Parts: sequence; structure tokens; C-alpha cells
Amino acid sequence: MRIGLFGQFGSGNSGNDGSLEAMLAFLRRTVPDAQLLCICPRPDVVRQQFGLEAVSISGSQPKNAFLRRVDTALRQMPRRIGDFFTALGIARKLDLIIVPGTGILDDFCESPFGWPYVIFRWCLAAWFGGAKLAFVSIGAGPIRHPLSRFFMKSAARLASYRSYRDQLSYRFMKSIGIDVVPDRVYCDLAFGLPVLAESRVRDARPLAVGVGVMAYSGWQKEGHDGEAIYQAYLRKMSDFVVWLLAQGLDVRLLTGGDVDRRAVGDLMKIVNDAEGRIVAEEMSSLEDVMRQIVQTDFVVATRYHNVICALSTGRPTISLGYAEKNDELLMRTGLAEFCHHVETFDTDVLKKQFSSMLKRREELEGEVRRGVDVFRAQLAEQEDLLRSKLLSPRDNR
Repeated sequence: MRIGLFGQFGSGNSGNDGSLEAMLAFLRRTVPDAQLLCICPRPDVVRQQFGLEAVSISGSQPKNAFLRRVDTALRQMPRRIGDFFTALGIARKLDLIIVPGTGILDDFCESPFGWPYVIFRWCLAAWFGGAKLAFVSIGAGPIRHPLSRFFMKSAARLASYRSYRDQLSYRFMKSIGIDVVPDRVYCDLAFGLPVLAESRVRDARPLAVGVGVMAYSGWQKEGHDGEAIYQAYLRKMSDFVVWLLAQGLDVRLLTGGDVDRRAVGDLMKIVNDAEGRIVAEEMSSLEDVMRQIVQTDFVVATRYHNVICALSTGRPTISLGYAEKNDELLMRTGLAEFCHHVETFDTDVLKKQFSSMLKRREELEGEVRRGVDVFRAQLAEQEDLLRSKLLSPRDNR
């Protein structure tokens, strides 16, 4: 069987790469003889990191200066047409293309002819090329630009299998006119990743808090008020970290992508950590993130997959999210009261909530673990469904 794995992999987002890792583990134990191909922005990174054959989602610009000028004058249409036929040629060699997890169907920091169009192009190529298409535990919405919505809605309609990582995504797809009756809701694929063993002994040293920071500058890419949004977020996060240190707590800074290193560096410049009680180590995968989290007792984070890693390890968590997907995660793990929006959260409220969380630690840990157990049972159910619907011998060409 020949299977393609499509998504934003290898581009420095540890959450996206974690979704690929989880799907690869499932496929390698379910169809070990399958030929796997990753379709992504950075095939060189994916080959090195996952030992997986990979191709680029798009061709490069023409090397000839005249052809580049012609392509620009025609609004990249020649290159887009060429990219479609390249995608069609690849799709014809595949039996199945899987989109494994990630928030693939939203337009956060994207213009219509960025990822929304790329997704549509590859899904259309799959349909014309005769490859089955499966969206597995994806996130969807919001999609704010009308053209982006057209591209992504059209792409979703071409799939023979769709499942979502939360009810929020399911409801969004229904609201834009997708027939969701045959679709399923499970959870994010990252809940299927192995959890690292505890690396610290309770009560052996001061409590530690994982603080997930993000280079967040608003929903729109390069929005006019992006820098102001980022600076306001940074000031509030710095104030909260200073408060944690004043309470005698240690801090580990968490990231979710290469771009977040800016936020770590800027925060460290603001906060006076003369005693060296802030740990800010490099993280390039969800395993690295979990390695940090198992050395903490609580987590306060913005990135969706920082929150997932915290919950997977049983940590009571406060979310400062930029989309409702974080809120639903916490709602399903008994932490609905600890949800905030990244642009409007109040640091005084955050401090009071954290103090309450300290007192209710054991109760909240139990709620989190029960919720995560449900998530993992859902993933096991979905794996059985994928085996029967998409990966059984009768589906091979």
C-alpha cells in the first residue's frame, strides 16, 4: 500500500510534527509493509528527523530571471499550474493521502493563496489522481477570509474520511455547509504519543511551573497592530513570571515552535533572574516539551500543543489561548474555569486562579487524568476504524 502524509511538517512547529509522529507510529505497526511518503514544506528536515521519504508541497521559483518576472507578472499562475500537475503526478502513485491532525483547516496567520490554496490543490490532485483522502483528527476553524473558506471547504468535501479533534471543529464544519453526519469526533493525535516518566520527586525541591510563551502578534499575518499585541502579551507574561518567582516557585519556559525563541529571549531581558531560577532550554519536538513539563507541577501556556503535553502528563493547566480549541481541551479535562484569551487575560485574575489551583492540586490532577484516559480510549477506537475502512487489504490497489 502506498500512503502519503500531507501537512505542515518539518517547518519548526513541534505540535504539527508531533501529529506526524503519532500517525507514523500507528501506520508502522498497522501496515508495516506500506510505502510512506511525506508531502510537506521541508522534506529535508522530515527525512532526517523521521527517516521518511518526503517531497515538497510546492516547486521553487524559476531560476531564470525572465521566467521569474513573467511568473510574477501573471500572479504566479504558471507556477501554480505547474505545481498542480506535479501534485497530480504524485497522487496517481498513491493509494491514500492522510492529513494527520494539526489545525489544518483554519487561516491563522495565512493569506488565501498560502496554505488554504495549497490544501485545496493537493486535495483536488488526490481526487483526480484516484487516491483516497482522509482528514484524521484535524482541527477546523475559524476561517475568516471568504476565499480561504472556499478553498478549505472545497478540499474537505473531497475527503472520503473525516474526523475532528474536538466538537468545536465538528460544529464549525457543519456551520459552513459540510455534511458532517458520517464524520466522527475523537481527540488530538498527540494524546497518543508516549508520555515520559516522571523525572522529579515530589516535595524534594520547590514547586516548578511550566510557562509556555509564544511569539503571538494577533490572528492576521503581519497585521498592522501585531507588534503592539505582542508587546502587551509579553509585558503580562513577564509580570506573571516575576510574581511566580516572588512566591518561591521555579519556572521553566516552554515553546511550541522556532519562532517562539524570540518571546523567550525578550522575556528573559525583562525579568531579573539573578538567582537562576528560570530554565529556558531548547525544544524542537513534543518529546522535548514533555521532558520539560515532567520537571514541573503546573503549566500556564498559550500554544495548543503545550497544553496537550501538560494534560498528557497529568498537570493542572491554565490556558491563555488564541482560539477556542484550548478552551475545549480544558473543558473536557475538568479545567473549564481556567481558560483565558491571550489578548484579554488579566494578570491579577491569573494570579488568583493559580493560587486556587495550588490549593486544589490533587483534585485537579485527578480530573485531568480521567479526561486524558477518555481521550486515549477514543484514539484506540479511531485506530480500529481506520484499519477497517482505509487500511484493510481490500483497499490496496
